[in-house]
Amino acid sequence: VQLQASGGGLVQPGGSLRLSCAASGRLDSTKSMGWYRQAPERGRELVASITNTGSTSYTDSVKGRFTISRDFAWHTVDLQMNSLKSEDTAVYYCYAERFDSMVKYWGQGTLVTVSS
Repeated sequence: VQLQASGGGLVQPGGSLRLSCAASGRLDSTKSMGWYRQAPERGRELVASITNTGSTSYTDSVKGRFTISRDFAWHTVDLQMNSLKSEDTAVYYCYAERFDSMVKYWGQGTLVTVSS
């Protein structure tokens, strides 16, 4: 599985960004995909995930502001981020997990900076 993340950038507080993760390779046994983020001097945090059944989960700090979605064949997983705050500033990484593997696949990070 290969993952390519895009969509990061600089946005003012209260603004919006949409991150996209393009997936390729063997996607037929995908169990879940989602997004982690890592801010300076902080550990990597799971932000949002979506499963093969369409079930979604979010870390508490982004509930009501972020929405994760995917296309039916797992080719794209998007993260719509609204009402952005300075504390959302981080490098965001998409990931994928398969039913038949313990390996977690990672995309390259995309930087989101929320600042006035």
